[in-house]
Amino acid sequence: MSSSGKHSSGSTALSLILILAVVGAVAAAFLYTGGWLAPPRTTPDKIVAALAPPGGPALGRRRNHVKGVCFTGVFAANGAGASLSTAAMLASGEYPVIGRFNLASADISAPDGGVRVRGLSLAITAPDGEEWRTAMIDAPFFPVATPAAFYDLLVASKSKDPGAMGAFVAAHPELPVFGAWAKSAPWTASYAEERYNSLNSFVFTNGGGAQAVVRWSFVPSVAPTPVAADALKQLGPDFLEQEIAERVGHGPLRWEMLVTIADPGDPTANPSKPWPATRRVVDVGTLIVKAVEAEPEGPCRDINYDPTVLPAGITVSDDPFPAARSSAYRRSYDLRAAEARFYPGNAAGAAP
Repeated sequence: MSSSGKHSSGSTALSLILILAVVGAVAAAFLYTGGWLAPPRTTPDKIVAALAPPGGPALGRRRNHVKGVCFTGVFAANGAGASLSTAAMLASGEYPVIGRFNLASADISAPDGGVRVRGLSLAITAPDGEEWRTAMIDAPFFPVATPAAFYDLLVASKSKDPGAMGAFVAAHPELPVFGAWAKSAPWTASYAEERYNSLNSFVFTNGGGAQAVVRWSFVPSVAPTPVAADALKQLGPDFLEQEIAERVGHGPLRWEMLVTIADPGDPTANPSKPWPATRRVVDVGTLIVKAVEAEPEGPCRDINYDPTVLPAGITVSDDPFPAARSSAYRRSYDLRAAEARFYPGNAAGAAP
């Protein structure tokens, strides 16, 4: 083999390793465990077991995105979203939020500087108690196009067949695109500097009955400052939680909620495909983070950020992932609730 051929093979191998590391981290956020695949192929139990780190899961905690910190604040709707949806939280006003910044890893001991994907989860409550829950990540698109492909990716990544991953990549050209993002996108040293994306699409229905398929993003008011990956590893294993607590201690942080509206023909069921930048975008309000609290005693600890918990005026679309995520989150919650006695500070054990 020529030297250029060797270099190409080496680069491909490194790219695959990076892809697997990132995909493994975000797995539980999007797993297809809602019964859409044949039972012999996968179950929630099998998926949860496959995601466990070598030393086993941290008992009493979430099975993925295990490291996180709670916050409280408000969503200040500017009223522009009311033309898109009757959701109470989009009418002009302020609505309480209980949220969670988190890392896309199942390993409680994973150092913050080594985890590529970060997340933001929100529970927004209307005056009548109705809730809107959403869980987002900072990746701009998902690694694969379908839930079935994602399951096959998990199988291939654990296969002893040396050609399994190569065959999978050949059949799924969207995966190397995600790998390129993971390899080239800048890192930051703060949850405050990340843009968080729903990736999945939902349907907004307004007062006149008109419907629009949408995705949304929360865009920070703080300008991102790129930091070398090696430099992040020198900041300590839990620097993100410490940094965001200190930053919010100096004053509230803000993210603008931008809703992107699909045009006919856009891939609404495929989160691996971003929509064109020319699509209509509506700024519907501002997330204001006012206080940060460690999770063991924090208000987010007991919340299952199920993305199918939606207010009137918002429904799931033809995207199959939200239902799948709901199933995975529910299984994770059931497990950690049963293990409550192992959670730090739990004597008798409330369900975490």
